[in-house]
Amino acid sequence: MSKEKNDFKPFIPTDKVMPEFTPTALILGIILAVVFGAANAYLGLRVGMTVSASIPAAVISMGVIRFILKKDSILENNMVQTIGSAGESLAAGAIFTLPALYMWAREDSSIQMPSFFTIAALAVAGGVIGTLFMIPLRTALIVEEHGNLPFPEGTACAEVLLAGEEGGSKSKLVFSGLGISALYKFVTDGLILFPSEISWDISVYKGSAFGLDVLPALIGVGYICGSRVASYMFGGAIVGWFVIMPLMHTIGALGGDSAILFPATKAIADMAPAELWSSYVRYIGAGAVACGGILSLIKSLPLIIRTFKKALGGIGHKGGDLRTEKDLPIKWAIVVVVLVALALVAIPSVPISIVAAIIIIIFGFFFATVSSRMVGLVGSSNNPVSGMAIATLLIATIILKATGKTGIQGMTMAICIGTVICIIAAMAGDTSQDLKTGYIVGATPYRQQIGELIGAICAGLAISGVLMLLDSAWTFGTDKLPAPQATLMKMVTEGVMEGNLPWNLVFIGVFLALMIEVIGIPVLPFAIGLYLPIYLSTPIMVGGLIKLIVTKRKNKTEEEIKEDDSKGILYSSGLIAGEGLVGILLAILTVAGVADKINLGNYGINLGQGGSVVFFVLLCASLLYAATKKIKKA
Repeated sequence: MSKEKNDFKPFIPTDKVMPEFTPTALILGIILAVVFGAANAYLGLRVGMTVSASIPAAVISMGVIRFILKKDSILENNMVQTIGSAGESLAAGAIFTLPALYMWAREDSSIQMPSFFTIAALAVAGGVIGTLFMIPLRTALIVEEHGNLPFPEGTACAEVLLAGEEGGSKSKLVFSGLGISALYKFVTDGLILFPSEISWDISVYKGSAFGLDVLPALIGVGYICGSRVASYMFGGAIVGWFVIMPLMHTIGALGGDSAILFPATKAIADMAPAELWSSYVRYIGAGAVACGGILSLIKSLPLIIRTFKKALGGIGHKGGDLRTEKDLPIKWAIVVVVLVALALVAIPSVPISIVAAIIIIIFGFFFATVSSRMVGLVGSSNNPVSGMAIATLLIATIILKATGKTGIQGMTMAICIGTVICIIAAMAGDTSQDLKTGYIVGATPYRQQIGELIGAICAGLAISGVLMLLDSAWTFGTDKLPAPQATLMKMVTEGVMEGNLPWNLVFIGVFLALMIEVIGIPVLPFAIGLYLPIYLSTPIMVGGLIKLIVTKRKNKTEEEIKEDDSKGILYSSGLIAGEGLVGILLAILTVAGVADKINLGNYGINLGQGGSVVFFVLLCASLLYAATKKIKKA
């Protein structure tokens, strides 16, 4: 036990009772869980990345509870962000895998399209189990390791809550970004005043092309990730679109009409750049992403082993009688975990067997333990959930194949196992960050745990509807919703079960990733840039450059730069949330048959690619202005 832990005193003393789990906190938290869950689901299905909702949820909570309702309770604000952030984490786990079920249903008539109830059961089960698995780990990881495990996002969120005395300006930044983003998204993808994607094939360099999606969420993602991560992604895109594709076109041109390479059925020389990417480069990218995920897992093995041993030792620790030491009963949590796993087996529409349920409990607890400690050390953004998902799918598919569960039935069961475990890992990481925030501000653990469970259940139900809506509107696996992570998981599962992948292309990606690792460049962001079309990486790079401008100004002190960067992150969070919400609205309008009626292009009104460039520049300027303008403090 560290000396810091012994000396630590929370902001709200243990013996002080304040409003915490109130109807206001519950309602606002559920709304934010659904909103951020839906927005992150849309974002992740589009670009394969999600963003943390804890800090934006805390800021919005302060804006509503403290400055609109005129109430003063930091614990109430903390409860809102606890419930609200559950939606983002559950969405992150769900979108990695669940869209694969929709894709298989379209490819194989023997497989039914997943129902609302099936998706909800898997999502809620993963959310509940992931939260409950953190109960026996809280004392060991949050209390005993205070001073050793920093939990970056949890500590940052606590700082935001503690800085709530400054005024409502920070919450205004989130809402400003949300409003501008929502209007922008509706104008470009609803009214279609100008195209949201612009591109140019480069005629003097055959096989290559350049373009960008002029959308707010992407520059928001780029700003939050920063110029370094954005540049790694953009570097991957450059290798794909300006090295591999022109090389393939050059070689294909030598072979003429006979140069047809599986899986395409068209001569390489006759293929447009977008066709070269979809037929070949995305498989190379898939190999690179899979290798990157597994490498991150291998490099973490010493930490994983230490984490697991320490967590097992911490299970015997019991919370005390003080308010800030009370957890939900561990025995009750174990019983509920078993009942939830058995419920998955009992539900006819959910392809989970007893063997699958055992895999979920064993690997779920293992990866929950790993996830919780890893986010404590390196933060949620560096948590290799995708690597854990790939490892789970590989192991689950091999076990199912060995036990006679083969073909499409075996693959759907493997994806369902991977879904629950992926959500468990994501939820455990989020719960540990929230409990760290609560530990610093003086929250009541068992109330936070109940809040996480409520957030997970509500978000799980909402995600099911959101996935069905988005698939009905734009279809998973298309240009509108590429669902990159789920497509990768589908390819991995098929590759193990049936061996039908273009393995040469996949292994090119694997060895390219190994080369990048040897050079010392982080593999995953590079691989994601290679795997995604360049139209997505370019605006993310622009967002990263804006952050570089904000944080490298010479006429500012270090404290002023941190303040400006914080404003940029909050505004960017609003940009992401606004586009995600309008994306859901446009999906509803598409399904309802209203989308064509509001399309200005049908009436001859369209500004073309020139309009796209102008509006995108104005959007970037708004982010730069929001980050650098001076705000008054109360």
